[in-house]
Amino acid sequence: MNRQINMDKFQLSIVEFYESRSILITGATGFMGKVLVEKILRSCPGVERLYLLMRPSKGQSVDCRLQGFIQNQIFNKVKEQQPNVMEKITAVKGDVTLPELRLSSSDLQLLIENVSIVFHSAATIRFNEELKTALEMNVKGPMRLLEICRQMKRLEALVHVSTAFSNLDREEIKEEVYYNPEVNPVKLIEYLDGLDDDVIKNMTQNLIGECPNTYIYTKGLAEQILESKCGNVPLAIIRPSIVTAAVSEPCPGWVDNMNGTTGTIAVVGKGIYRVMKINAKFLSDIIPVDYPINLMIAVAWYLATHRPTGVPVYTCTTGHRNPLTWGKLKHWTLESWKKFPSKETLWYPSVWYMNNDFLCKINQTLFHHLPAYLMDLLMLSTGKRIKWVLLYEKINKAFAPLEFFTTHHWRFISNNPIHLMEEMTTEDQEMFYFDVRKINWQNYFENYILGIRQIVFKEDLSTLPLAKRNFKRLYIVRQVFLFFVLMFLIFVFKNFFLSFIIIGPHIYFLFTELFSS
Repeated sequence: MNRQINMDKFQLSIVEFYESRSILITGATGFMGKVLVEKILRSCPGVERLYLLMRPSKGQSVDCRLQGFIQNQIFNKVKEQQPNVMEKITAVKGDVTLPELRLSSSDLQLLIENVSIVFHSAATIRFNEELKTALEMNVKGPMRLLEICRQMKRLEALVHVSTAFSNLDREEIKEEVYYNPEVNPVKLIEYLDGLDDDVIKNMTQNLIGECPNTYIYTKGLAEQILESKCGNVPLAIIRPSIVTAAVSEPCPGWVDNMNGTTGTIAVVGKGIYRVMKINAKFLSDIIPVDYPINLMIAVAWYLATHRPTGVPVYTCTTGHRNPLTWGKLKHWTLESWKKFPSKETLWYPSVWYMNNDFLCKINQTLFHHLPAYLMDLLMLSTGKRIKWVLLYEKINKAFAPLEFFTTHHWRFISNNPIHLMEEMTTEDQEMFYFDVRKINWQNYFENYILGIRQIVFKEDLSTLPLAKRNFKRLYIVRQVFLFFVLMFLIFVFKNFFLSFIIIGPHIYFLFTELFSS
């Protein structure tokens, strides 16, 4: 009898598997979390209930936050298809940074009795977060959730979202949890618990060593602790790389924030940012958000129905299977902005990649800071509020932590997602797609820019003709400006060989800009 039940379970499709099951999701209000909730509701209509762990925020109660959450435009399509679908969502008041997640006894019992699947994506993603805060959220949070999962009577899968960058001391990163033999992560946490905040702050750099930031450091620690302490809890780890706009779902190009790569692409498209410290030959390794989301859903199904041994790790990246360099990203991004320009573009979009710190700072001063000061002086003289210097300072602060990733290179091995696809039916592979080999980068970036334009910038497609006319004017202005600057530089420095060597890269840049389409 038991064998028959197991065989029936083994043969379930992903949609059938989720039928009548309840799911707990942490981090649901984040970028990936919203896509996960939408995908489950739309593609698995038989799901019983989604419990979303939420904490009060900015004076809003959990109930108020839930109402705002379900009104998000990402759910428009699924609400049209299933008018009462949002009734399946229940907000559970809790906080991963507090003991036992600060759950009420009734909510804890509710989860213990009903939840079958847990998706944990809650984390602080600030690279420069204080170590103690990052430890509370990214390490202790998963530990606390794990202890609650042990009590769940129906638990079949715990899927933990980590990052592909959790082991950057290696050039080739395989799908396994790496341990530092010199550090016991559990004892380290216990030791740090006894220290004052200032002491931890002062010793942060020594602790993280060559790790670029506290986010990467704590994500690696969490993996080690979860694998060593999970016991009988069915656990899998998902490692996405740089998560960007969707390829297809919930709609092509869907993105709702200005973080990381999206923010950089946006300010380049506006003509605001033109000089960056990036190695154009290195892989960018971005991953569209719908790919790790589909992978998470499929991995939970596989954990529950196939019960693999150990803790499987799934690297969700593109560099191994469909490589995209930063140079190609720049090319497709600029081409897409030319096709779908923003209506409020400051300057014709262009960007100069540089590896040298000194030259990069000089050119950022020339092309970013100096124009910002001039524009603020102009605004000050006309009685308007100054903003440009502060804007560039804000952009520089946001981009600075990313420079480590744009000037280094790793090889992320991503075999397990391919093996997982082989266990899925053709229908499941199409519905819960995560084969990165099928991504067409040109089409992707066109939709990405449209997504930024429509969702982030709130610019309707009806404004596109006006934007294109403005774009043509900016192109003419740029060409005239670059021509006169080029002639001026040649005239001033034509008799100074040494100076010519110094400004040579600038002249080359101006030539390429002048004659680019």
